[in-house]
Amino acid sequence: MVISNLLLLPGDGIGPEVMNEVKRIVAWFNARGAGFELEEDLVGGCAYDAHGEAVSDATMDRALAADAVIFGAVGGPKWDRVPYEVRPEAGLLRLRKDLELFANLRPAICFTALAESSSLKRDLVEGLDIMIVRELTGGVYFGQPKVITDLGGGHKRAIDTQVYDTFEIERIARVAFELARKRNNKVTSMDKRNVMKTGVLWNEVVSAIHQREYPDVTLDHMLADAGGMQLVRAPKQFDVIVTDNLFGDMLSDIAAMLTGSIGMLPSASLGLPAAGTGKRRALYEPVHGSAPDIAGKGIANPIAMIASFAMALRYSFDMGAEADLVDEAIAATLDEGLRTGDIATPGTTKIGTAAMGTAIIDKLDRLSA
Repeated sequence: MVISNLLLLPGDGIGPEVMNEVKRIVAWFNARGAGFELEEDLVGGCAYDAHGEAVSDATMDRALAADAVIFGAVGGPKWDRVPYEVRPEAGLLRLRKDLELFANLRPAICFTALAESSSLKRDLVEGLDIMIVRELTGGVYFGQPKVITDLGGGHKRAIDTQVYDTFEIERIARVAFELARKRNNKVTSMDKRNVMKTGVLWNEVVSAIHQREYPDVTLDHMLADAGGMQLVRAPKQFDVIVTDNLFGDMLSDIAAMLTGSIGMLPSASLGLPAAGTGKRRALYEPVHGSAPDIAGKGIANPIAMIASFAMALRYSFDMGAEADLVDEAIAATLDEGLRTGDIATPGTTKIGTAAMGTAIIDKLDRLSA
């Protein structure tokens, strides 16, 4: 049996509650010979409370050694006034940076059973299946200088720097094109080349990679603001969208709401394949936040967290059939009319976090029988 090490970082708010359901899914697979070995540690506000920092060096060492990191959520009003450098979100940023997780994959899938829950009309979203590929370690979130300067007389100046190098754009473009080849063979690259020099370079580099390495894939270019409009106008025109860190952050949240609930969407953050082994460092997390207003109530939707583990099965462990099984179990549960509060509609049965996990495991039993 091959032993695969998973580091679980539940984090804050509803993170521990939804992570508990992943533990149950992992146990289900282990009972059938999967061989996952679990470790658990602190990140975010809870790590700050324990260590005075959002992620400790010891936790980072564990993350670097793990076959995959499964991450919950961080933050909450309790930590609003902690120093900027040790805020809960700094833990996630350090994980992304130190693990060199440059490619963020955010699928936006609208299950048929949830089409009425979307803010858009059913015919616009039913069957929606988009993959947003966001560059994750460059751009304005990491560019230097990043400062607030006191100019005197009550005036200050804030500076954030948007910066991209050719190699950063090339490697994220390759991820997008490779994914498109396994989907509907279409990539839409989004930038702001009309007003930003980084957008000009982004457009040039993506076009060059396409012409040189992926001429079989259809490539379109779109300004990022127009892309946001098109996502709510006619979202099914897209297959794979590739974009930078800032625009990817915003566009993926827009796409999330097309599906009916941000609580439904998983994500994967991937690094480069390691020399010799071909294995990528990877972190998997739900798109939703820590939702402190419902934390501890047992009502959070665990589907995005469970679906994030399914992405780990697919991208870190080459267990595509098992990933498909989890996705089918989620769909079957929704088809049965079972809902957590965020996706409940008239005529459906409202259940809590643990009950949703149980229902999905029941479907795994049935589908694998």
